[in-house]
Amino acid sequence: MTSQNQQFEQLCRKDVKLSAYSTYEIGGAARHLALPHTIEELTIMLDGARSKGLNPFLFGSGSNTLFPDHPHEDMLFFSLKEHIEFKLLPGRLFVSAGTPMTLLALFGLYTGIDSFDFTFLLPGTLGAGIYMNAKYFSHQISDVLETAYVIDKEHPEKGLISVPISDCEYAYKKSIFMRKPWIVVGADLKLPVDPKLTPQQTEELFAKLKSKNLPSSVLPDYYRHYTNELNIAAKQGFKVRQEMLDVIEDRSGKLHFDFPSCGSVFKNNYTIGEPMGKLVDRIGLRGTVIGGAMISDHHGNIIQNRGGAKAQDVVDLVHLVQEKVEAKFKFLPEPELVIV
Repeated sequence: MTSQNQQFEQLCRKDVKLSAYSTYEIGGAARHLALPHTIEELTIMLDGARSKGLNPFLFGSGSNTLFPDHPHEDMLFFSLKEHIEFKLLPGRLFVSAGTPMTLLALFGLYTGIDSFDFTFLLPGTLGAGIYMNAKYFSHQISDVLETAYVIDKEHPEKGLISVPISDCEYAYKKSIFMRKPWIVVGADLKLPVDPKLTPQQTEELFAKLKSKNLPSSVLPDYYRHYTNELNIAAKQGFKVRQEMLDVIEDRSGKLHFDFPSCGSVFKNNYTIGEPMGKLVDRIGLRGTVIGGAMISDHHGNIIQNRGGAKAQDVVDLVHLVQEKVEAKFKFLPEPELVIV
């Protein structure tokens, strides 16, 4: 029988460049990296990290994360992007945390359900979306969540913990998950109507969705891949609703996918009355360059890797924006970017 330590060593990759797991395409070599495919493998890695004195850091597709140029050797990085699972239940859909949010929109496209349309081209995974209550236009993950399932990373022996929507403490890009040592591993999502599918059709749909996943974190590839999937579906007779088309127009208009980035760097402060991009414009920082990083010349709340950027270049631009905005508008912008 394979020991837990042997399983840990088999699942753990060594000396892997984190830049390949980040939409910023920034990050040095991690001494330890795990890509669990199941909750059981995740638990094995958490137990192994604890026994070996490693500090676990969990992420999905790296779309909202800035990895360090020189990661600490005692860190164990986990990407959940290989854990993709769907299960159709009465009135709800179970989805694993590593599932790309765009696949939810494709599920809605194939089944005629429009409540997931806003997730199209959200470059993160569902787990990250639940963690930060991901939002686009007027919709957010809390609108469709019924129950989240988590593992306590400090006590994985407790097994799965159910967190109903009423206990999630959701607000604008805030949740209970941001202050608890929990790892989101999946969720039940509300379905306004049950898809009228036979068991075989259901299995075929889930297999089809899984095959649509793009493992790369390169944003231009991501954009081309999923917009092409939408075009293929339209040619097959599936109705592409206006909200999904609006997402494409909005994101392409802001050049969200032209260069490596995390999308919006800062949360909006709605007491000010203007979004962060406008405030950065007003203080004249659009197009500012430090090293290989630049504040987008099309959108003031996006910091891009324009070629060879280091993590410190991005951090320096984050601090510059905070300093200038606080001096001008009397508040300190809060990053939604996770800086490791």
